[in-house]
Amino acid sequence: MKILVDNQLPAPLARFLAARGHDSRHVLDIGMEGSSDLEIWAYANQNKCVIFSKDEDFLHLANARASEASFVWIRLGNCRTKTLLDAVALIWPSIEEELNSGERIVEIR
Repeated sequence: MKILVDNQLPAPLARFLAARGHDSRHVLDIGMEGSSDLEIWAYANQNKCVIFSKDEDFLHLANARASEASFVWIRLGNCRTKTLLDAVALIWPSIEEELNSGERIVEIR
């Protein structure tokens, strides 16, 4: 699975997901930190990535456009990186199952 972590989330999340065997990068890693949501979505679509973001704009893009990209919407409030990583680790099996079964939008609360 290819994963692209958006600006609102910390780069350690990309490393955390990479440690689980996925091709995971943060937008900083690919020089897209200043890119618009549409540009990031286009990149994800072209590369068949799953975007991890807190940005609701990706929800609208995922719903409005047929694409090869998927979206994991992180709806946790502001929290420390460790808290975020712990939350993702706890539910990662269900996130991965949903994405592998073809879900294009997965929400984490």
